[in-house]
Amino acid sequence: MDILLFSTLFILRLVIRIYMFVMWGRFILDWVRVFNPAFRPRGPLLVLVELVYTLTDPPIRMFRRILPPIRLGQISLDLGWILTMLACIILLAFIPVPR
Repeated sequence: MDILLFSTLFILRLVIRIYMFVMWGRFILDWVRVFNPAFRPRGPLLVLVELVYTLTDPPIRMFRRILPPIRLGQISLDLGWILTMLACIILLAFIPVPR
């Protein structure tokens, strides 16, 4: 296999995997905000939180526009995060593993 193609596929898969870790960070931050609404990050943590939200907001908002949150009585089920993770998993499945 050509080294350029190998490198491109490897880097693309690596970027998607890193993005999935960032998505898990977003998941954790959202739950921290649910359990502690007074949570306000400061210093370096503020920069990290802003980076996580900046990277993850565009695809989550796109999926929210396509499929708005589902109301279940007092609860609203937002599928944006789940659909974004599912899209990452599907992308990883279609990108061949370089060997």
